[in-house]
Amino acid sequence: MENEQKICQSCGMPMTSDQDFGTNTDGSKNEEYCIHCFENGTFTLPDISLEQMIDHLVELSETWGMPKEEARKMAEENLPKLKRWQVK
Repeated sequence: MENEQKICQSCGMPMTSDQDFGTNTDGSKNEEYCIHCFENGTFTLPDISLEQMIDHLVELSETWGMPKEEARKMAEENLPKLKRWQVK
């Protein structure tokens, strides 16, 4: 098994414990998305756009003690690379 750090493919949150992982419709652990983004087999914010997700994370960044400018730069660089935001 790979030791690579799993990160949510929607918001980029590191998923380090079982409680961090979202759930599938059958209650099993979803390996791709965190509990904040994915619950019971569906996205918690199904209609959010990439730009809205970036804004949402920037707003949350203050609670993590991260400057908004730094959070925006990080989100704009990393979120477009995640599975949920890949253009189909």
